[in-house]
Amino acid sequence: MPEDTLDRTPVHALLADGTTVRIRTVTPADHDRLQGLYEEMCPDNLRFRFFSLSPNSARLAADRACAPAHPGYRALLAETRGQVVGVAEYDTGGAGDEAEMSIAVCDGRHHRGVGTLLVEHLVSAARAEGVTTFTADALSENREVLRLFADLGLRTARRFEGAEVRLTIRLDADDAYLTAVEARGRAADVTSLTPLLRPGAVAVAGAGRKPGSVGRAVLHHLKAGGYTGRLFAVTPNVSHVLDVPSYPSVGALPATPDLVVVAVPAAAVPATAEECGKAGARALLVVTAGLDAGQARALLAACRAHGMRLVGPNCLGVSNTEPGLRLDATFAARHPRPGTAGVAVQSGGVGIALLDGLSRLGIGVSSFASLGDKYDVSGNDMLQWWESDGRTELALLHLESFGSPRAFSRTARRVTRRIPVLTVDAGRTEAGRRAAASHTAAAATRAMTRQALFTQAGITATRSVGELMETAALLHSQPLPAGTRVAIVSNAGGAGVLAADACAEAGLAVPPLPPEVIDDLLAVLPEGAAAGNPVDTTAAVGEDGLADCLDRLTRHPGVDAVLVALLPTAVAAATGDDLVRALTRGPGHRAKPVAAIRLDQDLPVRLLPADGGGTVPSYAEPQAAARALAHAARRAAWLARPVGTVPDLDGIDAAGAQEVAERFLAAHEDGGWLDPRTCARLLSCYGIPQLPWAWAETEDEAVLAAQRLRGPDGRVVLKAHWPGLLHKSEQRAVHLDLQGDAQVRAAFRDFGTRFAGLLTGVVVQPLAARGTELFAGVVQDEVFGPLVLFGLGGTATEVLGDLPQSRIRSTGGTPIARLAPLTDHDVHDLITAPRCAPLLFGARGGAPADLEGLEQLLLRLSRMAADLPQLAEVDFNPVLAAPAGVSVLDARVRLVPRRPHDPYLRRLR
Repeated sequence: MPEDTLDRTPVHALLADGTTVRIRTVTPADHDRLQGLYEEMCPDNLRFRFFSLSPNSARLAADRACAPAHPGYRALLAETRGQVVGVAEYDTGGAGDEAEMSIAVCDGRHHRGVGTLLVEHLVSAARAEGVTTFTADALSENREVLRLFADLGLRTARRFEGAEVRLTIRLDADDAYLTAVEARGRAADVTSLTPLLRPGAVAVAGAGRKPGSVGRAVLHHLKAGGYTGRLFAVTPNVSHVLDVPSYPSVGALPATPDLVVVAVPAAAVPATAEECGKAGARALLVVTAGLDAGQARALLAACRAHGMRLVGPNCLGVSNTEPGLRLDATFAARHPRPGTAGVAVQSGGVGIALLDGLSRLGIGVSSFASLGDKYDVSGNDMLQWWESDGRTELALLHLESFGSPRAFSRTARRVTRRIPVLTVDAGRTEAGRRAAASHTAAAATRAMTRQALFTQAGITATRSVGELMETAALLHSQPLPAGTRVAIVSNAGGAGVLAADACAEAGLAVPPLPPEVIDDLLAVLPEGAAAGNPVDTTAAVGEDGLADCLDRLTRHPGVDAVLVALLPTAVAAATGDDLVRALTRGPGHRAKPVAAIRLDQDLPVRLLPADGGGTVPSYAEPQAAARALAHAARRAAWLARPVGTVPDLDGIDAAGAQEVAERFLAAHEDGGWLDPRTCARLLSCYGIPQLPWAWAETEDEAVLAAQRLRGPDGRVVLKAHWPGLLHKSEQRAVHLDLQGDAQVRAAFRDFGTRFAGLLTGVVVQPLAARGTELFAGVVQDEVFGPLVLFGLGGTATEVLGDLPQSRIRSTGGTPIARLAPLTDHDVHDLITAPRCAPLLFGARGGAPADLEGLEQLLLRLSRMAADLPQLAEVDFNPVLAAPAGVSVLDARVRLVPRRPHDPYLRRLR
C-alpha cells in the first residue's frame, strides 16, 4: 500500500500494569530523545540490542529511525508523560513481503508489556503494507525478547546460529493470535479499572456547600453507603463537608486518591482533570454534563496524558457492592442491594430503573457503571471486569452506541459462554437513533447491524427495560430449557388459553401431551380435569395435586419447560391450600424451568422464595413469561452450538484484489461503481462464480458474443451499461429472451437510441436456467465494518429502508445480515433463514439447490469484504441457486478510498 495511505494518528493503549502509553510514528524531531533512549541503557541491554557496545550504535540507530519516510520502512515509539520508553521498527529492504524488525525498551520499563504492545502495533502496520513475515536476530541469552516472540501468538520459527538466534515470524492474523492479543488486553484492562472500581481512596471535587448539588449527593452516598477506603472532599474555604475532611484542591490532599469524582461546572472540568493527573490520580468519574467540544477534547487529553481511566462525562456514577469495599459513587436515590448482576448503562435514568428493579427482585448488583457520553470506559471494559471479578453471574447492558463493535463482539462471544449477557436494543427506529445521538452523542447504529452483532455474539437482546428485567429474573432463578416445548398448567381454562397464545407468539411450541402422560396426570388431578396441554386442573386442584402434576411434567422427556397460570379461588381458600407454595416446594429437584403467571399480581415480575433456597419467577402477564422463556431457549440453543470457525478458502488472490482496487481508485480518486470488466476481475480473485458473459461496444461485437454464448435454447440477454447506471430494470436497460442475430441487433440499436450519449457498451449473457433467485451483498458500516446481507432476490428497485446510504436493491423482503468475517455457523444461519430455506431445500418436491456452492459464495463474499477496506457496497442480485450450481447473474461493486483499520488492535478510544 502506498506510504501516504497508512494511518499515522497517535493512539493510546494500556500496558500490563494498567498504565497508559502513547504509540506513534517516529519523526525527525525525535532524534535526540531516541539517541538518549539508547545511551541511557545499561551495557547488557545495549549488547542485547546491538550485539556490541560500539559508541556509535545509539546515534546510528536514531539516524535510521528519524530519516525521511520511505516505502518499506516503519518505526514506532512508545512514550509516557513525554518520555520515550520503547521503539520498534521494520525494514523490507526492498524485499516486498518480508521485513527485518527490531525492538528496544528503556531500562526500568521491562516486564510491563511495552515491547509486546509495540510489536502488536508494528505487526498491524506491516500487514497493512502487505508484509507477511518478520525476521529478527537475537542473542540466545536474551531470554526476555525470545519469550516476547514466543508468547505473541504468531507462528514463530527459530534457527540457532552459534550465539545468535534467527527468528522468522508469520504475520497471519488468525484466531490464535487474536485470542492472545485479547488475553493481554483483558489483563491490562482489568488492572486499569481497579482504581476506578476498587479504589483505596476517593475524592469528590465539587462537593459543594449547599444541599442539592450533585457532588454533595455523591459524597453523601459514599459516606452513607459505608465506603471503607479514605474519603475526601475538594471544596475551597471549607474544612469539612458532611463531616468529610475537605481541602482546597486535589493537590492539597494528604493522600493521592485512586479515584476522583468530578462534579464541578463544565468550564472547570478540563483544569480539574489536569490537576488530578498531576496529583497522581488513576481514574476520573465525571458526572458533569454539558461539556462543549473544546472542553471534551481537553478532558480526554488530560486523561490520556496522565494515564487516567475516565467514566463519563454526563453520567450517574459507579458502584461496587463488593464486601469490604461498599463503593457507591452515584447520586441515585437508593443504594443498590449487593448481588450478582453487573450493570452498565449510558442513560442514568435507565440505570436507576435497573438498580431499583434488581434490588427489588433480590438479584442485586455486583458492580454498576453509568457510562454517560462514554469518552473512555465502555461496555467492553465492563464485560471484561465482570468476566474476572468472581462475583458477577449476569450482565445487563443498555448501550446507545458502540465504540469498537468488532472487539466488543469478540469479548461478548467469550463472556456470554460463561454468564448471560442481556441488553436493551435501544435506538431501533430512526426517531430513537436521533434521540440517542442527542442524548449521549452516540453514533447512529442501524437496527439490522445491531441485531447481527447481538445474534453472532450470543447476546440476549430485549426491546424494553421491563422485558430485560423479566428475562433477567428467569435466567437468574431457573435452569435453561433444552428446547422450546412448553407445558402449560392452569387452574382456570381461560388463563391457560392466554398462556398458550403468548407462547405461540413468542416462538415457543405447546405440543399435545402423549396418552400415557395424560393418564399419569389425570391420576393425581381432580375429577373433570383435562390434560391435553394446556392442562386444566380445574379450580378444585389442591396444593399437593398441583405439586405432583408439576413434578410429573418436568420429568417427561417431551417437555422442556412448564408455565403455571394461577388465579386465586374460593375453593383453595376454603381448603387452606396455597397453590403458589406448590410451585416453590423443593424446586431444586426440578431440572427444567418452571415459571408462574398470576394475573392478579401487582408487579410485572417477582421472584418467589422457594423451600430450601432458590426462587421461582412469577409474572403478571402471560406475554412476559413467554418472552422470558423464549429468550432462555435461544440462549440454550446458542450455547449448545460449537464455537464457529472461519473456514480456509482455496483460490484466493488477496494481493491481486488489492491491486485491482488500488488501480481503480488511482483513476477515480473519489471512488465509484466498478465497470463490468473490473468487477469481474475483482470477483475472479475470490473465485466467485459468474454466469458467462462478454463485453461488446458495437452491434457486431454483440452479435459475435451472442453466437458464442448462446445456450441450448439459443436465447441471450443484453444489459446496457454506462457509468452511474444502477437499476437496470428501472431504466429498462435489459433485453431478455433474444433469439437470433436480428433480435440482438435490434436490442443493441434500441439501447443506442434511448441511451444516446450515455451508453458505453453492453453485457451479453446466455439466458439463465431455472433456479431460485437470491440476493447477496455487502454494506460497509462506518462503525461496525462490513456487513454481509442475504435474502430472496428480485427486481424491485426500492432502497432498503434500514440502510438509507446504500443503493442495494430490495430483495422481496428485508434480508438478514451478519458481520464479516462469516463463520461456518453464520453461513448456516443465513441459508436456513425462514424466507429462503423452503426454496433452497426443495419445497414441494423440487430438487434442492447447490447448498455447498451457496455456502462457498457467501464465504468468499465475506472474505472479500474483510480483505478490502475500500469495499463500500456489493450487490449480487440475482444470484441463481440451482441444483447444478450457483452463479451471480448481475454484480455491482462500489469502492471508495478508505484506509485499512485493524479493529482488534489494542488501543484506547
